[in-house]
Amino acid sequence: MSERADVIVVGMGVGGEAVAGSLAEAGLDVIGIEDRLVGGECPYWGCIPSKMIVRAADLLAEAARVDGMAGQAQVWPDWKPVAARIRDEATTNWDDRIAADRFTGKGGRLVRGRGRLIAPDRVDVDGTTYEAGRAVVVGTGTSPAIPPIDGLAGTPYWTNREALEATEAPESLIVLGGGAVGLELAQGFARFGTKVVVVEAQDRLIAIEEPEASDVARRALQADGIDVRVGRRAQAVRHDGSAFTLRLDDEIEVSAQALLVSVGRTSNLSNLGVDAIGVDPSARSLPVDDRLRVVDGVWAVGDVTGHGAFTHVATYQADIVVREILGRPGPPADYRAVPRVTFTDPEVGAVGMTEAQAREAGLAVRVGVAEVPSTTRGWIHKAGNDGMIKLVADAERGVLVGATSAGPTGGEVLGALAVAVHGQVPVEALQHMIYAYPTFHRGILDAVKALS
Repeated sequence: MSERADVIVVGMGVGGEAVAGSLAEAGLDVIGIEDRLVGGECPYWGCIPSKMIVRAADLLAEAARVDGMAGQAQVWPDWKPVAARIRDEATTNWDDRIAADRFTGKGGRLVRGRGRLIAPDRVDVDGTTYEAGRAVVVGTGTSPAIPPIDGLAGTPYWTNREALEATEAPESLIVLGGGAVGLELAQGFARFGTKVVVVEAQDRLIAIEEPEASDVARRALQADGIDVRVGRRAQAVRHDGSAFTLRLDDEIEVSAQALLVSVGRTSNLSNLGVDAIGVDPSARSLPVDDRLRVVDGVWAVGDVTGHGAFTHVATYQADIVVREILGRPGPPADYRAVPRVTFTDPEVGAVGMTEAQAREAGLAVRVGVAEVPSTTRGWIHKAGNDGMIKLVADAERGVLVGATSAGPTGGEVLGALAVAVHGQVPVEALQHMIYAYPTFHRGILDAVKALS
């Protein structure tokens, strides 16, 4: 059996759905292929439900900060409304009917199943061949990476999916991995009464970010009673039916009711048939050019491209691919100013290069740092005001190449910094612009003045 369409989209996650829906609205005949849920990880087990946990946990923390500043407050954590909100408002109980109907309502055709490339213009799904007249787009995303730790396989460990589906907060939790996802969930559960241990193999948390940001995150977690262990590797796991025991490389063991594995994500290209388009199935990601083209007639979007596992990157790439397929090319992909936020409390936002990356690139680096508690708004905010703003400038060009905003609303302060990095705004212009007072983002001016 075979069917034809103008465009075939394999994987209807955030990026794939955006491509498929836009092209269908443009009048093309589009087939979208998905073996799980239309919309992908973000709306069901990622960005949206996890931030519902973050929001609820932050409310508890803010209530605890009332004493000494605004009177007295007492709160009793209850996970039930959090679990209910995730099911009712975020995931519709892990039913993708709304997303699927949104796509078919635009004229697209949805095929349930796992797509496998058999040629640059053909995809197989359970014995049916779908042939594309104009393009194939791959947006199959990633899945949680599971490390080969002795004894882990076969145990009821959690990934982000099981954590987001939890109907109760566990009494105790080991979080294996100190990246953004692990830290957000660690702090979230801790604020609902879970005793949490975070184990990170590298020598600091969120190691892709600035060391100063790692320090902010560590202090925040420890203030919530979380046991943070960095520079420690997991050697073995045991599960006795009711609890996990994790043996570390220093021979110390930690135990907890639940174990969350959050050490990154991986693309499994071997099941996608990428050898049919000349790509090594063992590759970590699909190689794409600056127009997201893999080979003639085949494009890719989202996590599978290896350009950052972020919803905003996937939708950014989707816009480029849509323009390319419609013959309306615009600017090529530009990843110099990819913003990223770890939604702990305080938040850690970053864009562009870190200081270390800039120095490794051979740039003439200037760095400026402003401590949030020393800014006027930080002083006013008082409770929960830890953080800093760090700027990394290329002294020869006189522009920012990277920036970090850690602190209350750090992700929002990042907006101005992302514009500065992306737009290559001269540092001199940043020195002479007007910053609203007293705001957290006014700390940018303090950091600009500190550039040296």
